[in-house]
Amino acid sequence: MRIMLALIAFACATGNVFAADAMKKPPTPAQQAQQEKMKSCNAEAKTKALKSAERKKFMSGCLKADKK
Repeated sequence: MRIMLALIAFACATGNVFAADAMKKPPTPAQQAQQEKMKSCNAEAKTKALKSAERKKFMSGCLKADKK
């Protein structure tokens, strides 16, 4: 009986996870562009070896650069 309840609980818990993956929508073109921009800004910050406040300031400026 305990095993059956455990299996039912496990099935319910994992079923929700699989259902969430199936309902996941692909990113929009704007989201994809933002993700690419974030990747390039991250790579540039890494090559410059920026840390903490300097990195935060750089990332903010880098991400806002094309919006103007």
